[in-house]
Amino acid sequence: MIQHIGEWLNLSINSQKDFNKNLKFVYSDNNSLSVIFHDNELLMGVAGEFNKNIKELEKLTKVSLYSRGNSILIKSTSDKNEMLKNAIQFLANQFINNGSLENKDILSSIDNFMINEKIKNKNVTDIIKTPKKSIIPRSEKQKEYVRALRQSDIIISAGPAGTGKTFLAVAVGLTMLLEKKIERIILSRPAVEAGERLGFLPGDMKEKVDPYLRPLYDSLYDLFHFEKIQRMIEIGDIEIAPLAFMRGRTLKNSFAILDEAQNATDTQIKMFLTRIGENSKIVVNGDPSQIDLPNKSISGLDRSKKLLSHLNEISVVDFDHSDVVRHPLVSKIVKAYNNHND
Repeated sequence: MIQHIGEWLNLSINSQKDFNKNLKFVYSDNNSLSVIFHDNELLMGVAGEFNKNIKELEKLTKVSLYSRGNSILIKSTSDKNEMLKNAIQFLANQFINNGSLENKDILSSIDNFMINEKIKNKNVTDIIKTPKKSIIPRSEKQKEYVRALRQSDIIISAGPAGTGKTFLAVAVGLTMLLEKKIERIILSRPAVEAGERLGFLPGDMKEKVDPYLRPLYDSLYDLFHFEKIQRMIEIGDIEIAPLAFMRGRTLKNSFAILDEAQNATDTQIKMFLTRIGENSKIVVNGDPSQIDLPNKSISGLDRSKKLLSHLNEISVVDFDHSDVVRHPLVSKIVKAYNNHND
């Protein structure tokens, strides 16, 4: 699973007042830090029923935590104490704002813990920071992919579902857009399932194509606020377009992503790649094991990799089952099918 990271402690003024009133931090000489709660309801919310949240924090960080009366005692190195202090603050903020905690909040606070570990180890360049969360690539191949997304003009990636191809590309594109390094993100994919029957689907072109771009939308909404993404689509900062509509265009100051490229023909991929203009990046992602074309041999993904991998401006990244970061069972399923096909 891609490492999904909740943003660190962006507190409102009111939330900060709540912290000043409800939380107190006491440092001791024996490498321990006490987080004292003046509100028992807040303590119970952060600790969880039968201290389940504390136990989960311990399990994931390998740091000893102790619930004593109205406080949580953190006992580790000074750096880790401070990180877990921030994690508890994050959880307290979530509880104050939402009235409860979900499992994803625990994971988010721990993911932030891991961000700081990465920063301490000077692996900062691999972290992608977005408004809602930050992301750390989990595998070496994902790190290679993120670097390629930042450094190369064209990136072609292939691999099984769950390796982060789409999510990481959208994350890098969104950060570049928000930093005004580009003017728009273009999301495209071949609507193979609809084929030439796209016109028979109800609605305008966006409504016809939207179901096929759902994974890209999911990635955007996971990284930025729904209303703001909708607004960016309305004003054209994010453009949704079927692959066929790319013909004849020149993409300037853009970050263009072609998803599900295994379902594009050789001619279509060539057409998409040659749309690149000034200050633009083009990303082509696909899974060769999920070709839906009537004749699988006409898929252009593998051919584009072979023809273009020698060009310095183009990066080719191949993922395999070991890079799958969804449920652990996904990797086993992918491996089993690959072994059978071999």
